[in-house]
Amino acid sequence: MKADDDTVDKGPGAGRPRDPRIDAAILAATAELLVEIGYPNVTMAAIAERAGTTKTALYRRWPGKAELVHEAAFPAAPTALDERSGDIAADIHAMIAAARDIFTSPVVRAALPGLIADMAADTELNDRVMGRFTQVFSVVRQRIVEAVRSGEVNPAVDPDRLVELIGGGTLMRLLMQPQQPLGDDWVDQTAAIVVHGVQK
Repeated sequence: MKADDDTVDKGPGAGRPRDPRIDAAILAATAELLVEIGYPNVTMAAIAERAGTTKTALYRRWPGKAELVHEAAFPAAPTALDERSGDIAADIHAMIAAARDIFTSPVVRAALPGLIADMAADTELNDRVMGRFTQVFSVVRQRIVEAVRSGEVNPAVDPDRLVELIGGGTLMRLLMQPQQPLGDDWVDQTAAIVVHGVQK
């Protein structure tokens, strides 16, 4: 017997709280299916069947497949700087290593191409999905602002451009050479380019 949704919305203060076990089962089922059959073949019906619940339960939690896949691939907003070293070069290296670790997980690798295509075709979807990264973006931005104030970073550096370079560079590398590993040497070289630039 499938477990239906555990929430009945009858107004403020009414209804039972959502069962986190159903949420966990849905997210686990989504992650498994992504790796097994790929983003294009994953459907809400397949997820519901794998999770032992109903499509209604899914749609009460997530507006659609893309939002659900995004949460399954990124269960928590990534943190690029769990601990700041006090040295901007080391912190940028940590940001790049964190991006590498996030994007190279099997679930994220399976989700990204299709998820990016759906987000590119729907600006509202893109805004909803990217909104889950607001916190990590703000942490990186604040670190650069502090580094500019302390004289570690050129004041012409835009924190938002740095976020784009780190995330975009990692993503491009994965899309262009999906079978090639991103080792520590790639992180080291990329960090060196970001920190020191290309001029002699």
